[in-house]
Amino acid sequence: MTENIEDTIAAALDREGWAVLPRLLNGAECDDTAALYTQEGGFRSHVHMARHGFGRGEYRYFAYPLPPRVEALRGMLYARLAPIANRWHERMGMAPRFPADHSDFLARCHAAGQRRPTPLLLRYGAGDYNCLHQDLYGEHVFPLQVAVLLSAPGDDFAGGEFVLTEQRPRMQSRAAVVPLGKGDAVVFAVNARPVRGSRGDYRVMMRHGVSEIRSGRRHTLGIIFHDAA
Repeated sequence: MTENIEDTIAAALDREGWAVLPRLLNGAECDDTAALYTQEGGFRSHVHMARHGFGRGEYRYFAYPLPPRVEALRGMLYARLAPIANRWHERMGMAPRFPADHSDFLARCHAAGQRRPTPLLLRYGAGDYNCLHQDLYGEHVFPLQVAVLLSAPGDDFAGGEFVLTEQRPRMQSRAAVVPLGKGDAVVFAVNARPVRGSRGDYRVMMRHGVSEIRSGRRHTLGIIFHDAA
């Protein structure tokens, strides 16, 4: 990401709580990453969402060591998002600050018992969906995360829009549907984000999910920067 693009992304995150990263992966990279889903090794757990009331569909958490492309994306994106995360925490009056290097942040997570890797692949078929939720996993939470669409809307699947909601104090929830193409990513607030009001900054709570898939199959790469307890 160039400096101008980073400024645009930071402005969108401050304004909406989410921003699109166009063409983060090319078509071949998307296909190669999605193909990892059916491999036997390289994952620490396999979750069927309906069993837990999370929605319908399934996902698999990667094990360490992460696939090289996932590891590289996680480190590169964290380095660019850490300054935004630190500004957000300052505006929200939250004490934790985030080091410039992702390995240093992971060391903090691991020292607190959050040692399980959280990057994951999600797979949806017709009729599947993901309920609105937050990916927190423990005391140490990086306030931004990324989802990369690995399938082509209209060609590989129909429906399955990425949805965000925000709950402002004493107001009804507001929803946003994020337009994504194959290889595009969305970076968004994990939990709370700051919003400027007439009396200063206040916190807005965010949740995210995926609407029902009408046909086809949809794959997503999720990149969460804190590990799980």
